[in-house]
Amino acid sequence: MVFLIILVGIFQSWSIALTILNYCLISAVMTMGANIQWGYAGLINFGIMGYTALGGLAVVLVSVAPVGEAWQAGGFGLFICLLIIFSMVFLIRLTLKKVIKSKKRNYLIAAIIFFGLILLKVISTPAIESIEAIDPAKTGFLGGLGMPILFSWIVGGFFAGGLAYIVGKIALGLRADYLAIATLLIAEIVVSIIKHEDWLARGVKNVIGLKKPVPYQIDLQKSDWFINLVEKFHSAKLDLINSLTERQELLNSLVIDASSVYVKLCMSGLFLSVVIILLIVTQKALYSPWGRMMRAIRDNEVAANAMGKNVVKQHLLIFILGSAIVGIAGAMMVTNDGLFTPGSYRPMRYTFVIWVMVIVGGTGNNFGAILGGFVVWFLWVEAAPIALFLINLFTAHLPETNEIKIHLINSAPYFRFLMVGIGLLIIMRYRPKGILPEKIIKQ
Repeated sequence: MVFLIILVGIFQSWSIALTILNYCLISAVMTMGANIQWGYAGLINFGIMGYTALGGLAVVLVSVAPVGEAWQAGGFGLFICLLIIFSMVFLIRLTLKKVIKSKKRNYLIAAIIFFGLILLKVISTPAIESIEAIDPAKTGFLGGLGMPILFSWIVGGFFAGGLAYIVGKIALGLRADYLAIATLLIAEIVVSIIKHEDWLARGVKNVIGLKKPVPYQIDLQKSDWFINLVEKFHSAKLDLINSLTERQELLNSLVIDASSVYVKLCMSGLFLSVVIILLIVTQKALYSPWGRMMRAIRDNEVAANAMGKNVVKQHLLIFILGSAIVGIAGAMMVTNDGLFTPGSYRPMRYTFVIWVMVIVGGTGNNFGAILGGFVVWFLWVEAAPIALFLINLFTAHLPETNEIKIHLINSAPYFRFLMVGIGLLIIMRYRPKGILPEKIIKQ
């Protein structure tokens, strides 16, 4: 994979190569989260995009500066709504604890929910309308806390883990395809809420210009140390030009290109650090007594339960851990892009791309999950250029006006589905356990 990325740098550009590398590293984090749930415990979670979206939302809520006018217009109303929600949860838990199981208890809980929702609607509607009316072209939302963006990666993990706790309490009683359907629908609900609640993160209007934890390109292009570094690195090429004007123009162009590469290289270092840390932790966990217990539960739940293992508790724990890692990946992705676009989170599409990565790499093997993330994402990005090259190669003898040639060239972007599908079929035929299957260590 390193060799292929280097080839992209040589034949296309180093900026494209580093972009692919960064997304491969982000995909590797996502696949490790999914692999923990499926490979360690056999839990099918199709709600990956929901946790990814929550990770992205954390970046907005943590790093964006607060919008003071919006808080003045409706912040107090939303704070009251939050207190009402906490009160409803407290009253329901108190009712479940103090009142014996009966129709009376059911009616009491229903009344708490009914009147609580009415009160929420009455208070939240004017508050939300006031917030969204504050300069909607630029803001129209509450903003965030104005904190360093790297902190949002941790918060994104907590957001996703918190949702996973709620989902796990409700849905982990289901198994196999029923759990998969439930988690997929929950992801759709989460994404839909983020897209339609403008006061939270501008909805489909998107949040742009997010902070980056690395130097900005424009700052690098004005820095003397960076310009001198680029000039020294390309001194042989610059010395060939005698005209001062042409030399300066070439230097400016090289500085612009180098600034893009430098920024992406810094992001690669951050992402690689996260991947290495997670790999070390997950490897230690996999071969620890806890990891062996999880695999025992995965292989034979009844036997593990008979041995005194709390299967429900361990399933909930692994579900939270895997989802939290996916949430971190979601925060990393938004940090890399510099913008938050809820419309791009499509559970019915990208969830299965992540699952293909896990299956191709090898379930139950952390190295396989990382490799699957690299292989599938590389194919996903480079399928169109490769297809276009092959189309031009095999249709070189045809005239430019040939309908078949025109149709194939126009269809090149869609060859990614064909190539990923063929790759998955080949892996399933010849390596059904993945490129790097799970290693069983007998002790």
